[in-house]
Amino acid sequence: MVDSPCEQASARFTSRWTLLEMILERVACYNSHSEANRYDHFGHRMKRVRASFFPPIALSPRAKNPLYRQLYDWFQRAIVTGQLRPGQRVPSTRSLAAELKISRIPALAAFEQLHAEGYLETFTGAGTCVAGSIPREGFQPASRKPRTPRRPRARKISRCVAALMSMAEPDLRNLGAFRVSLPALDHFPVGVWSSLLARHARNSTREMMAYGNQLGYAPFRDAIAEYLRTVRAVRCDPSQVMVVPGSQLGVQIAARALLDLNDPVWMEEPGYPGARQNLTMAGARLIPVPVDRDGLNVDEGIRRCRKARAVYITPSHQYPMGFTMSASRRMRLLNWAALHGSWIMEDDYDSEYRFGSHPIASLQGLDADARVIYIGTLSKVLFPALRVGYLVIPKDLVEAFIAAREATDIFSPTLYQAALTDFIREGHFARHIRRMRMLYAVRRHALGEAIRKQLGSMLEVVDAEAGMHLVALLPSGVNDRTVSRNAAEAGISTVPLSSCYHRRPARGGLVLGYGGTDAAQIDEGIRKLARIIRESMARR
Repeated sequence: MVDSPCEQASARFTSRWTLLEMILERVACYNSHSEANRYDHFGHRMKRVRASFFPPIALSPRAKNPLYRQLYDWFQRAIVTGQLRPGQRVPSTRSLAAELKISRIPALAAFEQLHAEGYLETFTGAGTCVAGSIPREGFQPASRKPRTPRRPRARKISRCVAALMSMAEPDLRNLGAFRVSLPALDHFPVGVWSSLLARHARNSTREMMAYGNQLGYAPFRDAIAEYLRTVRAVRCDPSQVMVVPGSQLGVQIAARALLDLNDPVWMEEPGYPGARQNLTMAGARLIPVPVDRDGLNVDEGIRRCRKARAVYITPSHQYPMGFTMSASRRMRLLNWAALHGSWIMEDDYDSEYRFGSHPIASLQGLDADARVIYIGTLSKVLFPALRVGYLVIPKDLVEAFIAAREATDIFSPTLYQAALTDFIREGHFARHIRRMRMLYAVRRHALGEAIRKQLGSMLEVVDAEAGMHLVALLPSGVNDRTVSRNAAEAGISTVPLSSCYHRRPARGGLVLGYGGTDAAQIDEGIRKLARIIRESMARR
């Protein structure tokens, strides 16, 4: 039956109106995903070129080899050893020259040689990548004889809880100045993150909603392994990565897998209270070892307890003092661990943020005997409520760590890991770190200037150009816990330096975070803090 002219016109109108609605819907979809994705006119997702991480390249102008040869040697060695993998994108010669503060000519010469020898290849729209023809099987580490870890024995909870209560810090719920470990939450790309979460929440499969792997979501572990190999010079593959809810649980799992009751463990003095609490809860006997500007004093640790079972250390950015462990101390520590069969727990909590130089390569990357358990976190880099951290475990200990993990929380939530995989793969993570590095450098300078102007010689700032906090030493005789409590009553969050010590130090201080504190909060916070410190000095 033939439709009437009126019905045909109505159908054409309906068709055109439907097409208009589809176009408007696609435009709205395009705008709402402008940060996370790009869509063409038909709503198909377009390929994005992901940002490449900048590897830890060190050049020496005084070396015998010219700069182009040093660059060539670094990339060739990184590709051969597996630090850079087939298909992985490398920085452009322009960005490489800008980051290293050199002429572009050496970078062009090095890349030309690498192209000629087949190490690199270039794709239109995707940049320069490690050649896909390089065999992956050449990167597989040699098998090692499995170790049988010692089983932890039962602990007395009452003793551990009593010890933890004695370590309790002041209330840190304040989100203003100068909350330690709080990043710049107002600068986090919430729109991008929300879009990625919504994408995976809408498309959740049965596998994603069921029980997950004890080590974590496989694509996320692959992304983390690539990031760590490239930026932190960590020697690992995805099978060694375990995803955990933050670095503190990572320390706890490592302690459960490797320590027996009353095993001696070196602990930095001063050191991270959270690690001290977790090691105490595991029943370890802590041996405080002093730190100086070269990091942990290894010789003093050997003098105090030569056959310690393990050591907890923050070598790239010592917490709280901010020092970087020297190369000689790192070699000494690794040699000691290999000689005595001891374990090194390396906490690399905020090494992405260095302002005077490129990030320091990890201690784990120097470890030839697989004695280092590498611990990292994304909660301080992105936002604390994320609660995502990771361990890099020696291959022969993976099963032992899984057993210790299953006694804790089985596995980490899969949804956040899936969203984080895209956050890293699409380049948002690398861009966010670069933006925050510049922002934190500005805020650190602003805090130092405010202290200098308003407190003068009353506070001695410990100079360390890295991280999201600084340490300021108080005048002799001023109780840092009292100052911290009075500051909390005034709405100012500080950590007393003495809370980071095993025994009370001769001189107190304050740990001041600046990551989540803007310029106005810094000025107001230092004004209040100056008044509190002056009142404390007057009461001495």
